Amino acid sequence: RPGSAAEAVAMPSAQLPALQPEGGRMERGGRRRSEAEEAEKGRVKRTIIKDWKTRLSYFLQNSSNSTKMKAKKVGKHHTYFRPSSEEAQLWSEAFDELLANKYGLAAFRAFLKSEFCEENIEFWLACEDFKKTKSPQKLTSKAKKIYNDFIEKEAPKEINIDFQTKNMIAQNIQEATHTCFSAAQKRVYSLMENNSYPRFLESEFYQELCKKTPITRAAQGT
Repeated sequence: RPGSAAEAVAMPSAQLPALQPEGGRMERGGRRRSEAEEAEKGRVKRTIIKDWKTRLSYFLQNSSNSTKMKAKKVGKHHTYFRPSSEEAQLWSEAFDELLANKYGLAAFRAFLKSEFCEENIEFWLACEDFKKTKSPQKLTSKAKKIYNDFIEKEAPKEINIDFQTKNMIAQNIQEATHTCFSAAQKRVYSLMENNSYPRFLESEFYQELCKKTPITRAAQGT
């Protein structure tokens, strides 16, 4: 029938205009969501970098205070400034390059704190200090403190090492030597080098340090 044919033709064409605006709304909505997501990512990035800078400032302040105490004894004073982008890029060449730099070490500690595994670098630093100890009495007291802080079960900063290594340390500190914590220190160093260090190099904060900055670096005090 002519009327039915006309209706059959008209029905799909009548539906098309209704579909197009709906598609347009979805596209605009998608763009809005995409813009909102980008804005949120930018906000999160700024928050992360700001948080990092706060933590870094804390670690540098502590490092600076420690250095000032030592400087009074030898009549010297050193202040640590933000490294140049070239200096920061050197840290990616080797893990030891990072640890040997005061600013880099502070930045890495701030990163580990953000990952809730700061105890690893603190244990490593405690071991480095322990190996420099000359007095037998201090060696024993430091060994017990390191054991209590990092090794024993449910220690406040317990590190992740195997039971056998923990037992060996417990026996060794009874007559403390400079090698008491060598095995554990190597394990923790390897853990940081193979896991935390690569993530640090990919972090927003490190990438920020590697960017060229127009700010002129102040000369270090002598």
